[in-house]
Amino acid sequence: MTKYLGYGIVEMNVVMSAHDLRKSYGDQLVVDGLNLSIRRGECFGLLGPNGAGKTTTLRLLLGLIAPDNGDIHLFDHSIPAHARAARLRVGVVPQFDNLDPDFTVSENLLVYGRYFGISDAEIEARLPELLEFANLSGKRDARVPTLSGGMKRRLTLARALVNDPEVIFLDEPTTGLDPQARHLIWQRLRELTARGKTLLLTTHFMDEAERLCHRLAVLDNGRIISSGSPRDLIAQNIEPQVIEIFGESAAAWAQSHAVRLAQRFEVSGESVFCYVEDAQPLLLELQKQPSLHYLHRPANLEDVFLKLTGREMRE
Repeated sequence: MTKYLGYGIVEMNVVMSAHDLRKSYGDQLVVDGLNLSIRRGECFGLLGPNGAGKTTTLRLLLGLIAPDNGDIHLFDHSIPAHARAARLRVGVVPQFDNLDPDFTVSENLLVYGRYFGISDAEIEARLPELLEFANLSGKRDARVPTLSGGMKRRLTLARALVNDPEVIFLDEPTTGLDPQARHLIWQRLRELTARGKTLLLTTHFMDEAERLCHRLAVLDNGRIISSGSPRDLIAQNIEPQVIEIFGESAAAWAQSHAVRLAQRFEVSGESVFCYVEDAQPLLLELQKQPSLHYLHRPANLEDVFLKLTGREMRE
């Protein structure tokens, strides 16, 4: 499907778009002129520090709140005017699990499916597939309080698939999970895009975004400050190699040496991050400094994120 986005851009297979989206709460502008388009079958990531506007953007795109200005289209539906019809084709994995603790695993899926007008017989027929997808086949009759955190998160993902949605919103889907559970969720999300599902993902894990997302948008103060594929964002914003230097004397050493040997460096506590095109001169110099420890690695998405949004803590 070719879709005209209304501001001079035509894209193929766009399933979701926003133009000049704005939302304020009182005097605080939370979303400030946001433009985006998401294509069928891709995983699109929204990254940003706390308070950047990610969750508000999701709520706007779902039609749960109305924008102060701007246009939103989900499929061929104008949002929020026709949000209810659009949401019949959408699945949502919220930031915090909101499973019913009084129900079993299968009952949570059954009751949720009824909200979409799906018959009990149809949901029952889909239960084995959903439980297998979530790796919960042996927990069909278990009650929610007996499940581990990873199991609850996988059940929440399975619940979002009850209506066989075309688009799935995932708000920080792996927060609080151990590495094994995270990797299983990642595998399942890749399977969904391989089946043609469209994912909109928010996450604070840069490795998660780098592994899963075809394209990304970095938000700060309600605005998109950079966008593109993970590889493009790294190439456009960061020198290709990074040397992390650790030790009490690292900052002092960097002021006299990194300033000459690195294209750019940042000091954070007792660590120095040196960004270079050619790492060899700096590595040779570091070999003369036995009191310093260092790590040489390629640049990654976390480097991009910290450069664009800063290293200071956000509350």
